[in-house]
Amino acid sequence: QVGGFAWENCGDKKNPVVLQSLSVAPDPISIPGSLRISAAVSSGKTMASPLKAVLVVEKALGDLWIQLPCIDQLGSCTYNDVCAILDNLIPPGTTCPEPLLTYGIPCHCPFKAGSYSLPASDFDLPEVELPTWMTNGNYRVRAAVSNGGEELACVKLAFSLQS
Repeated sequence: QVGGFAWENCGDKKNPVVLQSLSVAPDPISIPGSLRISAAVSSGKTMASPLKAVLVVEKALGDLWIQLPCIDQLGSCTYNDVCAILDNLIPPGTTCPEPLLTYGIPCHCPFKAGSYSLPASDFDLPEVELPTWMTNGNYRVRAAVSNGGEELACVKLAFSLQS
């Protein structure tokens, strides 16, 4: 389905980290605007540093899907240490931002094994200067997270943006 929000796990059945549910509204996502997200994740294994994330971002151009390059850390990028990025965004020792704090969702590595769920929560999407190639349209994202060559999680998302 094009232009609708969708998600699926794409790893093999042995992946320890699995997205159980995810909903996002509105559809299409509006920037700037408010985004309502609910999600549940189960993890059979602690996720520890270094966590590598590989993103493949595609945008629909007519009937074609074009892979977007990695520019200024946006697009189809490989992040070799997500833990360090989180530490830069949220200094260790400071409390996790809401609504993560309320629901006991960690914002630093290591992420202990267990089940995490985020009830429907609102996030403000600020007015950001996105490059023109990252604005209106339909997108597909594949995100794979690994540690030491072992894939821990893989998720595919499809969504539309309008600004």
